[in-house]
Amino acid sequence: MTRLVSIAHPRITALLLGSAAVVALIGGAVQAAAFEAGTMDPITITVSNTGCSPASVSVAPGKTVFKIKNDSQRRLEWEILKGVMVVEERENIVPGFVQTLTTTLDPGDYQMTCGLLSNPKGILKVAVSDAPIAPPSPMDLVGPIAQYKVYVTSEVTALVDKTRIFVAAIKAGNLEEAKAAYAPARLHYERIEPVAELFSDLDTAIDVREDDFEKKAADPAFTGFHRIEKAIFADGTTKGLDVLADKLLSDVLDLQKRVDGLVITPKAMVGGAAGLVEEVAATKISGEEDRYSRTDLWDFSANIDGAQKIVDLLRPLVEKQDPALDARVRENFAKVDAVLAKYKVGTTGFESYEKLTEQDRNGLKGPVTTLAEDLSTLRGKLGIN
Repeated sequence: MTRLVSIAHPRITALLLGSAAVVALIGGAVQAAAFEAGTMDPITITVSNTGCSPASVSVAPGKTVFKIKNDSQRRLEWEILKGVMVVEERENIVPGFVQTLTTTLDPGDYQMTCGLLSNPKGILKVAVSDAPIAPPSPMDLVGPIAQYKVYVTSEVTALVDKTRIFVAAIKAGNLEEAKAAYAPARLHYERIEPVAELFSDLDTAIDVREDDFEKKAADPAFTGFHRIEKAIFADGTTKGLDVLADKLLSDVLDLQKRVDGLVITPKAMVGGAAGLVEEVAATKISGEEDRYSRTDLWDFSANIDGAQKIVDLLRPLVEKQDPALDARVRENFAKVDAVLAKYKVGTTGFESYEKLTEQDRNGLKGPVTTLAEDLSTLRGKLGIN
């Protein structure tokens, strides 16, 4: 599959010139990840239909292991937030199951999501440590992160442009043009999802699904691409969508503004490669995300593109640390690309997902799952915990 070539953007100039600031930030992030406190018992967080138990947690600095138990009646995503920024997350926790998340958090005050967006957030406090931290050199990651910022900025610019086209078609009442513009606009959001998801308020506004609300599609807080998707594909109308369309464009422009001022951390970039592919394997294969438009394969391809870009930028470091892993990841990307290529239509489009048989979906899930497993080891290989 042809990959996008990064395009330099004027807004990146300051980043490239300000490398000293980037080095300082990366150094701090790697330092925080390098420090580990003594062995600790896992902290169990139970999420019910109404919130988290315990609702408030205090931990020592260093590595912490959380066990998130889903006691609710719906699949959930558990996140650690710093303000509106997502610091860590564990997705697709099935009712009755427990998932483990191991993280190293800087001292400070955090919040925990607790199931439905209407549930109160939990409180997480990380104490201050006086222990010395021995930092590894951050210089090897400066170049890849700066190049990834260029890529993300280029994709956000394309997202704004394509969203304008999508919104214009809706406001003109042209249903078929709106349908045709839906997947090409989302493509650019899906490629940079690890960065977009750092802003939890915007990610909710732009990309939330109706399952996250008690009233589902009837909830007035349900906005963004998927709310409009339901109207144009399931209800077959553009009527009454002007306010939602304007809000979507406003939120996308806000995302562009925030990304301009964002310095991407090693954890966000390196972990993002695995996160993109894991999401395809864990949830998107079921077809639940683009349930009305059936444009799921566009999303799959965009997620793989975004992960591939990260891995390409990190390849010299990964190859040095573990040549066998690098070779395996190359081979797995090629397998996934080959499977996706079977369903391409024209130069950029894909078959409707409903046309894929169960055998087709399983044939895609195997290579994607294998790729996700390998990419999940990247942070450990590069010393970013």
